[in-house]
Amino acid sequence: MPETASVPQILVVDDDTEVRYSLNRVLSSRHYKVVEAASGEEGVAAVKRQPPDVVLLDNRMTGMTGLETLQHIRSANPKQLVILMTAYGTAQTAIEAMKYGAFDYVVKPFDPAKVIALVESALSTQADIRSAGGVLPVINSEEHKEGIVGTSGPMQQVFKVIGQVATSDVTVMITGESGTGKELVARSIHRHSHRGNKPFVAVNCSAIPENLIESELFGHERGAFTGATAQRLGKFEVCDGGTIFLDEIGDMTATTQTKILRVLQEGEIQRVGSSETLKVNVRVIAATNKNLEELVKEKEFREDLYYRLNVVRLRLPPLRERVEDVPQIVDFFLQNLAKGKKTKARKVSPEALAILCRHNWPGNVRELENMVYRSAVIAQGDAILPKDLPEEVRQSTAAGTPAGLEALFDQLYAQLKVTNPDDMLGAVKAALESREAAAAEQAESEPLAAKSKKPVAKKK
Repeated sequence: MPETASVPQILVVDDDTEVRYSLNRVLSSRHYKVVEAASGEEGVAAVKRQPPDVVLLDNRMTGMTGLETLQHIRSANPKQLVILMTAYGTAQTAIEAMKYGAFDYVVKPFDPAKVIALVESALSTQADIRSAGGVLPVINSEEHKEGIVGTSGPMQQVFKVIGQVATSDVTVMITGESGTGKELVARSIHRHSHRGNKPFVAVNCSAIPENLIESELFGHERGAFTGATAQRLGKFEVCDGGTIFLDEIGDMTATTQTKILRVLQEGEIQRVGSSETLKVNVRVIAATNKNLEELVKEKEFREDLYYRLNVVRLRLPPLRERVEDVPQIVDFFLQNLAKGKKTKARKVSPEALAILCRHNWPGNVRELENMVYRSAVIAQGDAILPKDLPEEVRQSTAAGTPAGLEALFDQLYAQLKVTNPDDMLGAVKAALESREAAAAEQAESEPLAAKSKKPVAKKK
Protein backbone atom coordinates (compact mmCIF):
# COMPACT_ATOMS: atom_id res chain seq x y z
CA MET A 1 0.00 0.00 0.00
CA PRO A 2 1.24 3.53 -0.65
CA GLU A 3 2.49 5.55 2.29
CA THR A 4 -0.34 8.11 2.05
CA ALA A 5 -3.69 6.83 0.85
CA SER A 6 -4.80 10.29 -0.28
CA VAL A 7 -1.75 10.75 -2.56
CA PRO A 8 -1.58 8.09 -5.29
CA GLN A 9 1.89 6.72 -5.95
CA ILE A 10 3.01 6.14 -9.53
CA LEU A 11 6.10 4.09 -10.38
CA VAL A 12 7.77 5.06 -13.69
CA VAL A 13 10.07 2.36 -15.08
CA ASP A 14 12.13 3.50 -18.09
CA ASP A 15 15.83 3.43 -18.94
CA ASP A 16 15.52 6.82 -20.67
CA THR A 17 16.30 9.64 -18.22
CA GLU A 18 14.46 12.24 -20.29
CA VAL A 19 11.28 10.15 -20.45
CA ARG A 20 11.35 9.63 -16.69
CA TYR A 21 11.87 13.34 -16.15
CA SER A 22 9.01 14.28 -18.49
CA LEU A 23 6.59 11.82 -16.92
CA ASN A 24 7.62 12.95 -13.45
CA ARG A 25 6.75 16.55 -14.33
CA VAL A 26 3.44 15.62 -15.93
CA LEU A 27 2.33 13.39 -13.07
CA SER A 28 3.64 15.65 -10.31
CA SER A 29 1.55 18.47 -11.77
CA ARG A 30 -1.48 16.32 -10.88
CA HIS A 31 -0.12 15.98 -7.33
CA TYR A 32 0.80 12.32 -7.70
CA LYS A 33 3.80 10.94 -5.85
CA VAL A 34 6.24 9.70 -8.50
CA VAL A 35 8.89 7.03 -7.93
CA GLU A 36 11.42 6.30 -10.68
CA ALA A 37 13.24 3.11 -11.71
CA ALA A 38 15.90 3.01 -14.44
CA SER A 39 15.52 -0.67 -15.33
CA GLY A 40 13.14 -3.58 -15.20
CA GLU A 41 15.09 -5.11 -12.35
CA GLU A 42 14.81 -1.90 -10.31
CA GLY A 43 11.10 -1.72 -11.11
CA VAL A 44 10.42 -5.24 -9.86
CA ALA A 45 12.38 -4.52 -6.67
CA ALA A 46 10.41 -1.30 -6.12
CA VAL A 47 7.09 -3.12 -6.48
CA LYS A 48 8.18 -5.81 -4.04
CA ARG A 49 9.42 -3.19 -1.61
CA GLN A 50 6.31 -1.01 -1.70
CA PRO A 51 3.56 -1.68 -4.27
CA PRO A 52 2.55 1.57 -6.00
CA ASP A 53 -0.96 2.36 -7.16
CA VAL A 54 0.03 2.28 -10.84
CA VAL A 55 3.15 1.33 -12.79
CA LEU A 56 4.13 3.05 -16.05
CA LEU A 57 6.48 0.58 -17.74
CA ASP A 58 8.55 1.02 -20.89
CA ASN A 59 8.67 -1.97 -23.25
CA ARG A 60 12.05 -1.50 -24.95
CA MET A 61 14.74 -1.38 -22.26
CA THR A 62 18.25 -2.69 -21.91
CA GLY A 63 18.40 -5.78 -19.74
CA MET A 64 14.97 -7.06 -18.77
CA THR A 65 12.35 -6.08 -21.36
CA GLY A 66 9.05 -4.48 -20.50
CA LEU A 67 7.06 -7.66 -21.14
CA GLU A 68 9.48 -9.67 -18.98
CA THR A 69 9.26 -7.04 -16.25
CA LEU A 70 5.48 -7.08 -16.50
CA GLN A 71 5.42 -10.83 -15.88
CA HIS A 72 7.70 -10.52 -12.83
CA ILE A 73 5.64 -7.65 -11.41
CA ARG A 74 2.37 -9.51 -11.88
CA SER A 75 3.91 -12.63 -10.37
CA ALA A 76 4.98 -10.65 -7.29
CA ASN A 77 1.67 -8.78 -7.04
CA PRO A 78 -1.23 -10.13 -9.19
CA LYS A 79 -3.33 -7.06 -8.34
CA GLN A 80 -0.74 -4.56 -9.54
CA LEU A 81 -1.99 -2.37 -12.39
CA VAL A 82 0.61 -1.79 -15.10
CA ILE A 83 0.42 0.51 -18.13
CA LEU A 84 2.91 -0.52 -20.81
CA MET A 85 4.60 2.21 -22.85
CA THR A 86 5.72 1.17 -26.32
CA ALA A 87 7.00 2.89 -29.44
CA TYR A 88 5.59 0.07 -31.57
CA GLY A 89 1.82 -0.42 -31.31
CA THR A 90 1.82 -3.70 -33.24
CA ALA A 91 -0.69 -6.48 -32.89
CA GLN A 92 1.91 -8.72 -31.26
CA THR A 93 2.91 -6.17 -28.63
CA ALA A 94 -0.68 -5.22 -27.89
CA ILE A 95 -1.87 -8.80 -27.47
CA GLU A 96 1.17 -9.83 -25.44
CA ALA A 97 0.69 -6.85 -23.11
CA MET A 98 -2.95 -7.76 -22.42
CA LYS A 99 -2.09 -11.45 -22.28
CA TYR A 100 0.41 -10.91 -19.47
CA GLY A 101 -2.07 -8.84 -17.51
CA ALA A 102 -1.34 -5.21 -18.42
CA PHE A 103 -4.14 -2.81 -17.54
CA ASP A 104 -3.58 -0.94 -20.79
CA TYR A 105 -0.80 0.43 -22.97
CA VAL A 106 0.11 3.72 -24.59
CA VAL A 107 2.02 4.21 -27.84
CA LYS A 108 4.97 6.63 -27.93
CA PRO A 109 5.25 9.49 -28.56
CA PHE A 110 2.32 9.95 -26.22
CA ASP A 111 0.10 12.86 -25.37
CA PRO A 112 0.50 13.85 -21.69
CA ALA A 113 -3.27 14.25 -21.43
CA LYS A 114 -3.73 10.65 -22.59
CA VAL A 115 -1.20 9.39 -20.05
CA ILE A 116 -3.00 11.24 -17.25
CA ALA A 117 -6.35 9.88 -18.45
CA LEU A 118 -4.99 6.31 -18.44
CA VAL A 119 -3.49 6.75 -14.98
CA GLU A 120 -6.76 8.15 -13.63
CA SER A 121 -8.66 5.27 -15.21
CA ALA A 122 -6.24 2.79 -13.63
CA LEU A 123 -6.58 4.45 -10.22
CA SER A 124 -10.37 4.23 -10.48
CA THR A 125 -10.12 0.56 -11.45
CA GLN A 126 -7.67 -0.07 -8.61
CA ALA A 127 -10.19 1.34 -6.15
CA ASP A 128 -12.87 -0.96 -7.55
CA ILE A 129 -10.56 -3.98 -7.39
CA ARG A 130 -9.61 -3.28 -3.79
CA SER A 131 -13.23 -2.87 -2.73
CA ALA A 132 -14.35 -5.99 -4.62
CA GLY A 133 -11.26 -8.12 -4.00
CA GLY A 134 -10.92 -8.83 -7.74
CA VAL A 135 -7.80 -10.13 -9.48
CA LEU A 136 -6.90 -9.27 -13.06
CA PRO A 137 -6.26 -12.27 -15.34
CA VAL A 138 -2.75 -13.36 -16.24
CA ILE A 139 -2.32 -15.28 -19.46
CA ASN A 140 0.76 -17.27 -20.33
CA SER A 141 1.41 -18.91 -23.70
CA GLU A 142 4.00 -18.94 -26.45
CA GLU A 143 4.58 -16.04 -28.78
CA HIS A 144 2.89 -16.17 -32.15
CA LYS A 145 2.90 -13.98 -35.22
CA GLU A 146 -0.66 -12.81 -35.59
CA GLY A 147 -0.87 -11.81 -39.22
CA ILE A 148 -3.24 -9.02 -38.11
CA VAL A 149 -1.96 -5.62 -39.18
CA GLY A 150 -3.01 -2.26 -37.77
CA THR A 151 -2.12 0.26 -35.10
CA SER A 152 -5.28 2.38 -35.23
CA GLY A 153 -7.50 2.92 -32.21
CA PRO A 154 -10.23 0.51 -33.38
CA MET A 155 -7.69 -2.27 -33.95
CA GLN A 156 -6.01 -1.66 -30.60
CA GLN A 157 -9.39 -2.39 -29.00
CA VAL A 158 -9.58 -5.64 -30.98
CA PHE A 159 -6.12 -6.68 -29.76
CA LYS A 160 -7.11 -5.96 -26.18
CA VAL A 161 -10.17 -8.18 -26.36
CA ILE A 162 -8.15 -11.00 -27.96
CA GLY A 163 -5.71 -10.87 -25.06
CA GLN A 164 -8.49 -10.76 -22.49
CA VAL A 165 -10.62 -13.65 -23.81
CA ALA A 166 -7.78 -15.97 -24.78
CA THR A 167 -7.24 -17.14 -21.21
CA SER A 168 -10.72 -18.65 -20.89
CA ASP A 169 -13.00 -20.98 -22.84
CA VAL A 170 -15.70 -18.34 -23.17
CA THR A 171 -17.64 -18.45 -26.45
CA VAL A 172 -16.85 -15.49 -28.70
CA MET A 173 -19.05 -13.99 -31.40
CA ILE A 174 -17.06 -12.08 -34.02
CA THR A 175 -19.08 -9.67 -36.12
CA GLY A 176 -18.10 -7.46 -39.01
CA GLU A 177 -18.35 -7.02 -42.74
CA SER A 178 -16.96 -9.57 -45.17
CA GLY A 179 -13.22 -9.30 -45.63
CA THR A 180 -12.40 -7.74 -42.25
CA GLY A 181 -10.38 -10.74 -41.04
CA LYS A 182 -12.73 -12.64 -38.72
CA GLU A 183 -10.95 -15.97 -39.18
CA LEU A 184 -7.56 -14.37 -38.49
CA VAL A 185 -8.88 -13.07 -35.18
CA ALA A 186 -10.38 -16.47 -34.31
CA ARG A 187 -7.03 -18.15 -35.01
CA SER A 188 -5.28 -15.56 -32.85
CA ILE A 189 -7.61 -16.24 -29.92
CA HIS A 190 -6.97 -19.97 -30.32
CA ARG A 191 -3.17 -19.60 -30.53
CA HIS A 192 -3.04 -17.56 -27.35
CA SER A 193 -5.31 -19.91 -25.40
CA HIS A 194 -4.40 -23.05 -23.45
CA ARG A 195 -5.73 -24.96 -26.48
CA GLY A 196 -3.07 -23.44 -28.73
CA ASN A 197 -1.31 -26.78 -29.34
CA LYS A 198 -4.58 -28.50 -30.22
CA PRO A 199 -6.41 -28.44 -33.57
CA PHE A 200 -8.11 -25.35 -34.96
CA VAL A 201 -10.85 -26.13 -37.50
CA ALA A 202 -12.64 -23.48 -39.56
CA VAL A 203 -16.05 -24.24 -41.08
CA ASN A 204 -17.84 -21.91 -43.50
CA CYS A 205 -21.48 -22.73 -42.79
CA SER A 206 -22.71 -20.91 -45.91
CA ALA A 207 -20.44 -22.88 -48.25
CA ILE A 208 -21.70 -26.35 -47.26
CA PRO A 209 -24.98 -27.65 -48.77
CA GLU A 210 -27.84 -27.98 -46.30
CA ASN A 211 -28.01 -31.78 -46.66
CA LEU A 212 -24.29 -32.14 -45.84
CA ILE A 213 -23.73 -29.64 -43.02
CA GLU A 214 -24.65 -32.06 -40.20
CA SER A 215 -22.40 -34.78 -41.59
CA GLU A 216 -19.60 -32.23 -41.99
CA LEU A 217 -19.90 -31.04 -38.39
CA PHE A 218 -20.82 -34.23 -36.52
CA GLY A 219 -19.70 -37.04 -38.85
CA HIS A 220 -21.69 -40.04 -40.04
CA GLU A 221 -21.77 -43.82 -39.84
CA ARG A 222 -21.39 -46.13 -42.77
CA GLY A 223 -24.72 -46.52 -44.56
CA ALA A 224 -26.27 -43.50 -42.83
CA PHE A 225 -27.37 -42.20 -46.23
CA THR A 226 -26.79 -42.86 -49.91
CA GLY A 227 -23.10 -42.51 -50.64
CA ALA A 228 -21.97 -43.01 -47.03
CA THR A 229 -19.68 -45.94 -47.81
CA ALA A 230 -17.51 -45.51 -44.71
CA GLN A 231 -17.58 -43.97 -41.25
CA ARG A 232 -16.48 -40.35 -41.21
CA LEU A 233 -15.44 -38.18 -38.27
CA GLY A 234 -17.02 -34.73 -38.09
CA LYS A 235 -15.24 -31.45 -37.45
CA PHE A 236 -16.15 -31.47 -33.75
CA GLU A 237 -14.45 -34.83 -33.25
CA VAL A 238 -11.44 -33.83 -35.32
CA CYS A 239 -10.77 -30.76 -33.18
CA ASP A 240 -11.56 -32.36 -29.81
CA GLY A 241 -9.57 -30.39 -27.22
CA GLY A 242 -9.14 -27.51 -29.64
CA THR A 243 -11.23 -24.75 -31.19
CA ILE A 244 -13.86 -24.80 -33.92
CA PHE A 245 -14.58 -21.62 -35.84
CA LEU A 246 -18.10 -21.48 -37.26
CA ASP A 247 -18.09 -18.78 -39.92
CA GLU A 248 -21.32 -17.33 -41.36
CA ILE A 249 -23.32 -19.00 -38.59
CA GLY A 250 -26.38 -16.99 -39.57
CA ASP A 251 -26.78 -19.31 -42.59
CA MET A 252 -27.09 -22.44 -40.45
CA THR A 253 -30.30 -24.49 -40.71
CA ALA A 254 -32.72 -24.80 -37.78
CA THR A 255 -31.91 -28.49 -37.28
CA THR A 256 -28.18 -27.83 -37.16
CA GLN A 257 -28.73 -24.92 -34.79
CA THR A 258 -30.42 -27.31 -32.36
CA LYS A 259 -27.46 -29.69 -32.48
CA ILE A 260 -24.95 -26.86 -32.01
CA LEU A 261 -26.91 -25.75 -28.95
CA ARG A 262 -26.63 -29.27 -27.52
CA VAL A 263 -22.86 -29.23 -28.02
CA LEU A 264 -22.59 -25.93 -26.16
CA GLN A 265 -24.88 -27.05 -23.33
CA GLU A 266 -23.90 -30.69 -22.88
CA GLY A 267 -20.62 -31.12 -24.75
CA GLU A 268 -22.17 -34.01 -26.68
CA ILE A 269 -22.59 -34.94 -30.34
CA GLN A 270 -24.12 -37.77 -32.34
CA ARG A 271 -22.88 -38.90 -35.73
CA VAL A 272 -25.54 -39.01 -38.42
CA GLY A 273 -26.99 -42.51 -38.45
CA SER A 274 -25.85 -43.35 -34.93
CA SER A 275 -27.64 -43.44 -31.58
CA GLU A 276 -24.36 -43.31 -29.65
CA THR A 277 -23.57 -40.10 -27.76
CA LEU A 278 -19.98 -38.87 -27.87
CA LYS A 279 -18.39 -36.39 -25.49
CA VAL A 280 -16.30 -33.61 -27.03
CA ASN A 281 -14.31 -30.78 -25.46
CA VAL A 282 -14.31 -28.00 -28.03
CA ARG A 283 -14.25 -24.23 -27.73
CA VAL A 284 -16.64 -22.54 -30.17
CA ILE A 285 -15.89 -19.21 -31.85
CA ALA A 286 -18.61 -18.02 -34.22
CA ALA A 287 -18.71 -15.26 -36.80
CA THR A 288 -21.28 -13.57 -38.97
CA ASN A 289 -21.78 -10.52 -41.16
CA LYS A 290 -25.53 -10.70 -40.66
CA ASN A 291 -27.71 -9.06 -38.04
CA LEU A 292 -28.45 -12.00 -35.74
CA GLU A 293 -30.77 -9.89 -33.59
CA GLU A 294 -33.03 -9.38 -36.61
CA LEU A 295 -32.84 -13.09 -37.47
CA VAL A 296 -33.91 -13.93 -33.92
CA LYS A 297 -36.87 -11.55 -34.18
CA GLU A 298 -37.86 -13.17 -37.48
CA LYS A 299 -37.60 -16.66 -35.89
CA GLU A 300 -34.85 -17.63 -38.33
CA PHE A 301 -32.24 -18.06 -35.60
CA ARG A 302 -32.73 -19.68 -32.21
CA GLU A 303 -32.78 -17.16 -29.39
CA ASP A 304 -31.25 -19.59 -26.87
CA LEU A 305 -28.40 -20.37 -29.29
CA TYR A 306 -27.87 -16.67 -29.90
CA TYR A 307 -27.30 -16.04 -26.19
CA ARG A 308 -25.02 -19.07 -25.92
CA LEU A 309 -22.84 -17.79 -28.77
CA ASN A 310 -22.94 -14.11 -27.88
CA VAL A 311 -21.17 -14.35 -24.51
CA VAL A 312 -18.37 -12.04 -25.65
CA ARG A 313 -18.94 -9.97 -28.76
CA LEU A 314 -16.02 -8.70 -30.81
CA ARG A 315 -16.74 -6.30 -33.67
CA LEU A 316 -14.11 -5.93 -36.37
CA PRO A 317 -14.08 -2.43 -37.86
CA PRO A 318 -14.34 -2.04 -41.64
CA LEU A 319 -11.22 -0.72 -43.34
CA ARG A 320 -12.84 2.66 -44.04
CA GLU A 321 -13.00 3.24 -40.27
CA ARG A 322 -9.25 2.75 -39.89
CA VAL A 323 -7.78 4.40 -42.97
CA GLU A 324 -4.55 5.12 -41.07
CA ASP A 325 -3.80 1.37 -41.15
CA VAL A 326 -3.78 1.21 -44.96
CA PRO A 327 -0.04 2.04 -45.45
CA GLN A 328 0.99 -0.63 -42.96
CA ILE A 329 -1.32 -3.24 -44.46
CA VAL A 330 -0.07 -2.50 -47.97
CA ASP A 331 3.52 -2.86 -46.80
CA PHE A 332 2.66 -6.16 -45.10
CA PHE A 333 1.19 -7.62 -48.28
CA LEU A 334 4.11 -6.40 -50.39
CA GLN A 335 6.58 -8.04 -48.01
CA ASN A 336 4.70 -11.34 -48.28
CA LEU A 337 4.81 -11.11 -52.07
CA ALA A 338 8.52 -10.34 -51.91
CA LYS A 339 9.16 -13.45 -49.82
CA GLY A 340 7.49 -15.57 -52.45
CA LYS A 341 9.31 -13.71 -55.23
CA LYS A 342 6.01 -13.48 -57.11
CA THR A 343 6.33 -9.84 -58.15
CA LYS A 344 8.94 -7.16 -58.85
CA ALA A 345 7.22 -4.44 -56.85
CA ARG A 346 8.54 -4.08 -53.32
CA LYS A 347 6.99 -0.73 -52.38
CA VAL A 348 4.21 1.70 -53.24
CA SER A 349 4.68 5.31 -54.33
CA PRO A 350 3.33 8.03 -52.00
CA GLU A 351 0.89 9.15 -54.69
CA ALA A 352 -0.50 5.63 -55.13
CA LEU A 353 -0.67 5.21 -51.37
CA ALA A 354 -2.71 8.42 -51.04
CA ILE A 355 -5.15 7.05 -53.62
CA LEU A 356 -5.48 3.78 -51.71
CA CYS A 357 -6.19 5.71 -48.52
CA ARG A 358 -9.02 7.63 -50.19
CA HIS A 359 -10.79 4.54 -51.50
CA ASN A 360 -13.82 3.32 -49.55
CA TRP A 361 -12.85 -0.41 -49.65
CA PRO A 362 -16.28 -2.07 -49.58
CA GLY A 363 -14.49 -5.44 -49.64
CA ASN A 364 -12.25 -4.38 -46.74
CA VAL A 365 -8.82 -5.95 -46.17
CA ARG A 366 -9.52 -8.84 -48.53
CA GLU A 367 -10.21 -6.38 -51.35
CA LEU A 368 -7.06 -4.42 -50.49
CA GLU A 369 -4.98 -7.61 -50.55
CA ASN A 370 -6.27 -8.51 -54.00
CA MET A 371 -5.67 -4.94 -55.16
CA VAL A 372 -2.05 -4.97 -53.94
CA TYR A 373 -1.39 -8.31 -55.63
CA ARG A 374 -2.95 -7.20 -58.92
CA SER A 375 -1.10 -3.88 -58.93
CA ALA A 376 2.23 -5.48 -57.97
CA VAL A 377 1.90 -7.93 -60.86
CA ILE A 378 1.16 -5.12 -63.31
CA ALA A 379 3.87 -2.78 -62.01
CA GLN A 380 6.87 -2.62 -64.30
CA GLY A 381 9.31 -1.31 -61.73
CA ASP A 382 9.97 -1.93 -58.07
CA ALA A 383 7.15 0.40 -56.95
CA ILE A 384 3.40 0.45 -57.48
CA LEU A 385 2.48 3.72 -59.22
CA PRO A 386 -0.95 5.35 -59.60
CA LYS A 387 -1.19 4.08 -63.18
CA ASP A 388 -0.88 0.52 -61.88
CA LEU A 389 -4.09 0.87 -59.87
CA PRO A 390 -7.49 0.10 -61.43
CA GLU A 391 -9.29 3.09 -62.86
CA GLU A 392 -12.24 2.74 -60.49
CA VAL A 393 -9.88 3.08 -57.53
CA ARG A 394 -8.01 6.03 -59.03
CA GLN A 395 -11.27 7.85 -59.60
CA SER A 396 -12.69 7.01 -56.20
CA THR A 397 -14.25 10.04 -54.52
CA ALA A 398 -14.64 8.43 -51.10
CA ALA A 399 -12.20 10.79 -49.41
CA GLY A 400 -11.27 10.19 -45.78
CA THR A 401 -12.15 12.56 -42.99
CA PRO A 402 -9.67 15.30 -41.97
CA ALA A 403 -8.93 13.25 -38.84
CA GLY A 404 -8.19 10.25 -41.00
CA LEU A 405 -5.83 12.29 -43.16
CA GLU A 406 -4.07 13.65 -40.11
CA ALA A 407 -3.56 10.07 -38.93
CA LEU A 408 -2.32 9.26 -42.43
CA PHE A 409 0.38 11.93 -42.11
CA ASP A 410 1.69 10.30 -38.95
CA GLN A 411 1.53 6.86 -40.51
CA LEU A 412 3.33 7.95 -43.68
CA TYR A 413 6.02 9.60 -41.60
CA ALA A 414 6.54 6.48 -39.50
CA GLN A 415 6.51 4.24 -42.58
CA LEU A 416 8.78 6.21 -44.87
CA LYS A 417 11.21 8.24 -42.82
CA VAL A 418 13.35 5.21 -42.07
CA THR A 419 13.64 4.21 -45.73
CA ASN A 420 13.66 7.25 -47.97
CA PRO A 421 13.17 10.78 -46.61
CA ASP A 422 12.49 12.14 -50.09
CA ASP A 423 9.57 9.73 -50.51
CA MET A 424 8.28 10.75 -47.10
CA LEU A 425 8.25 14.42 -48.03
CA GLY A 426 6.49 13.68 -51.28
CA ALA A 427 3.88 11.59 -49.48
CA VAL A 428 3.12 14.25 -46.90
CA LYS A 429 2.96 16.90 -49.62
CA ALA A 430 0.54 14.82 -51.70
CA ALA A 431 -1.69 14.13 -48.69
CA LEU A 432 -1.61 17.79 -47.66
CA GLU A 433 -2.54 18.94 -51.17
CA SER A 434 -5.39 16.44 -51.19
CA ARG A 435 -6.71 17.77 -47.90
CA GLU A 436 -6.41 21.39 -49.03
CA ALA A 437 -8.21 20.63 -52.30
CA ALA A 438 -11.04 18.91 -50.42
CA ALA A 439 -11.35 21.84 -48.02
CA ALA A 440 -11.40 24.34 -50.89
CA GLU A 441 -14.06 22.35 -52.73
CA GLN A 442 -16.21 22.22 -49.60
CA ALA A 443 -15.78 25.97 -49.03
CA GLU A 444 -16.89 26.70 -52.60
CA SER A 445 -19.88 24.38 -52.47
CA GLU A 446 -21.29 25.72 -49.21
CA PRO A 447 -22.00 29.28 -50.49
CA LEU A 448 -23.53 27.84 -53.65
CA ALA A 449 -25.76 25.59 -51.61
CA ALA A 450 -26.79 28.52 -49.46
CA LYS A 451 -27.63 30.64 -52.53
CA SER A 452 -29.71 27.87 -54.04
CA LYS A 453 -32.05 27.86 -51.08
CA LYS A 454 -34.66 30.44 -52.04
CA PRO A 455 -36.69 31.90 -49.20
CA VAL A 456 -40.26 30.72 -49.05
CA ALA A 457 -42.76 33.59 -49.19
CA LYS A 458 -45.08 33.66 -46.24
CA LYS A 459 -48.76 33.53 -46.99
CA LYS A 460 -50.61 36.56 -45.82
